[in-house]
Amino acid sequence: MKLQHYSYDNEQWDRPLDASLDSSSTLVIIFSTYSAEKVREPLQKMRETYKDALIIGASTAGNIFMDSVEESPFSMTVIKFDTSKIKLVSTHIQDMQNSFESGRYLAKNLKEEDLKFIYVLSNGLHTNGSELVDGFNDVFDSKLPISGALAADDGKFKSTWIIANGSIDTNGISAIGFYGDSIHYSSSYKDGLDIFGIQRLVTRSKANVLYELDGKPALEIYKEYLGEQSQRLPLSALSFPLAIETATKENITRTVLAVDEKEKSMTFAGDIPQGSYVSFMKANLNRVVAGANKAAEELHLDTLYDGELLTIAVSCIGRRLILKQRTEEELEAIVEMMPQDSTLIGMYSFGEISPTQNKCCELHNQTMTLMAIWERDA
Repeated sequence: MKLQHYSYDNEQWDRPLDASLDSSSTLVIIFSTYSAEKVREPLQKMRETYKDALIIGASTAGNIFMDSVEESPFSMTVIKFDTSKIKLVSTHIQDMQNSFESGRYLAKNLKEEDLKFIYVLSNGLHTNGSELVDGFNDVFDSKLPISGALAADDGKFKSTWIIANGSIDTNGISAIGFYGDSIHYSSSYKDGLDIFGIQRLVTRSKANVLYELDGKPALEIYKEYLGEQSQRLPLSALSFPLAIETATKENITRTVLAVDEKEKSMTFAGDIPQGSYVSFMKANLNRVVAGANKAAEELHLDTLYDGELLTIAVSCIGRRLILKQRTEEELEAIVEMMPQDSTLIGMYSFGEISPTQNKCCELHNQTMTLMAIWERDA
């Protein structure tokens, strides 16, 4: 496995592109804070060099490279695999209600006997993330790990995009499958949030739209908690997500994507089941950084790999808003745990996708999720 990382700004690359990495076994990963219109030019320029490569990418709320948030608005990592096979499948989602079937479609078209893991990138505003992962889980058992992210747009909540079949799609979802005995994978995730206030019953919801808590309009209750910060909704709500209690007592975190003043409702990145119990959460800055460090530790890379290693980080936009000037501390906490010959890339997102103990994938919010990949003879 060979890889190179590039940045694009002011209509030029930071260094010449290495055409020798182009092949049908080459994966190009693009992260960018650019709008969809501005991405087309650098995308076309890189396509002239990497004609045979598979391309996957997403809009972000910040691009991660090693222990820094990149100043460049467009970053690209080119990975040429030695012996492993890769396959890319994309789909266009018309409505959030199609999220489950979109997940099933991607999963069924990637499913092969030697499939080892999947990486998926979805638009962040037209997808119900929890139903998307349910579609994957419906096809695969818990032994097939799936990681990925919901695209973001710097907290504007207006338009996100992904790259599907080499083109920009504001309603798209792309997934890349990795195949063969020489490809290896490790993943982990951690948050850093504390529960506060009383537990509340979801008395009215539909999929990922929350209408009532304890019989009262959800938006009004949220505004009471936020106080003056409610004037900056939905952005300010990213610092105060909801924790959903599950049957196993393991909380699932959900963040807000949109609010409806007329309906007094809130749309979340994933489902808020009616009849479930939820609690408000807030960040503990030290725990957020410590969580990133713990996520890196739990990859156990010191014993699992040899040679070149790529780790893809997906951190929630809410964590960046909470950490502010301390944002790069969580990245430093990861890099200090990584072995030599390691490259860390990533993005700040509207939602993170990572495996759990009993599912091939779950939608997370307010987490640092990590996915490490490398090649080694079986």
